[in-house]
Amino acid sequence: MCGHQVPKWVGRCPDCGEWGSIEEGAPAVAAGAGPASVAPRSPAVPITQIDANAAGATPTGIAEFDRVLGRGVVPGSVILLAGEPGVGKSTLLLETVKHWARAGRTALYVTGEESAGQVRLRAERTDAVHENVYLAAETDLATILGHVEQVRPTLLIVDSVQTVVATGTDGVSGGVTQIRAVTTALVSLAKSSGVAVVLVGHVTKDGNVAGPRSLEHLVDVVLAFEGDRHTSLRLIRGIKNRFGPSDEVGCFEQRSDGIHEVADPSGIFVHQREGPVPGSVNLVAMDGRRALVGEIQALTHQTEANMPRRAVSGLDLARVSMMLAVAGKNGFFKSFNQEVYVSTVGGMKVTEPAADLAIFLALLSSHRNAPVVPGTIAIGEVGLTGEVRRVSSTARRVAEAKRLGFTHVLIPSGTDEQMPGGIRVTQVADLSEASRAATMHVAADPAPF
Repeated sequence: MCGHQVPKWVGRCPDCGEWGSIEEGAPAVAAGAGPASVAPRSPAVPITQIDANAAGATPTGIAEFDRVLGRGVVPGSVILLAGEPGVGKSTLLLETVKHWARAGRTALYVTGEESAGQVRLRAERTDAVHENVYLAAETDLATILGHVEQVRPTLLIVDSVQTVVATGTDGVSGGVTQIRAVTTALVSLAKSSGVAVVLVGHVTKDGNVAGPRSLEHLVDVVLAFEGDRHTSLRLIRGIKNRFGPSDEVGCFEQRSDGIHEVADPSGIFVHQREGPVPGSVNLVAMDGRRALVGEIQALTHQTEANMPRRAVSGLDLARVSMMLAVAGKNGFFKSFNQEVYVSTVGGMKVTEPAADLAIFLALLSSHRNAPVVPGTIAIGEVGLTGEVRRVSSTARRVAEAKRLGFTHVLIPSGTDEQMPGGIRVTQVADLSEASRAATMHVAADPAPF
């Protein structure tokens, strides 16, 4: 054996040429090849000796924003706020720094997408001009770090992270390498100095945060700012939160003078009218931990077209189609010759199965031209055989309905949660019981199928 090593077995040694001399064995580990230990700068201490108040949250002054963050901004944390262009991210952050400055704290707003004059004009419109708010239009990371050393703020806003360039790092602005380098440097700044950093991020056409997936792992909090251009409602949804729940939702309304929080958004999703009308049913949907009362409106119209139209807004088209199939199978009404239009009020989006019962009752009410009993809420998932199934957080939904003045609620049979008092609760096992409990008396029989 000549001692020559090969990565796999061979019949003949390529070094000495001898046959059958190669033997299998583990590679020898050189002495001292492992990582050497380094003395820590500070010794590890028992967790009982750690001061929990050191990571206490500081309220921003905006209750809905604090609700999603988990009581406020934690010093040294990094928050990523992502949303579509024009949804109001910059306006919300200007509102945040306004309250931050009025509390006697210093905030530094760094803009890389607009000039300082443009931000000043928006700040005047939203009354966010304050001497404790510092403004800088920069895209170079090193210069931004220099501004932080000079101003020494307690809150740093970077709008946006895709426009900042780290000198010495390969890649173009907004690329994967640049975003990772910029975010890593800002995270290191936050942890070493204790300044809270808020990064504004872009989204892709699919609604996901633009950039590498590691960007969401580096930061402490990831928030999604959602909104429809055709409505004034804006929602902040928690995606990741190391300091609080990740399923909270904050509601805001975009106005000409800025963005305002909406403490009770249920009024936006419920239409106020003098009397009951056919095809309108109220429901309570859960958006994260928040119970929202909404309204579903349905319209069915007989047509002679070979392919009747189906139009759905704010709901899942598949669940509406399923309710039509269940209604036809269980003998309530046939929809093969009916145009069907179903929509939510106020731009509300509901995709959870708990809206099934409200969708069915709205369709049935419109077809029979019989309004639902005033003050009624419908909650429940509908199975393919017509049974009404239980849903989560029923008691919280009923409590929200009671708070808004509703007097009657339909819930699935077998719900074992303790319901609040002061509101009539009817448990229904199937669609037949639900239709009898919800719809008003019909003076004339509906048209034959």
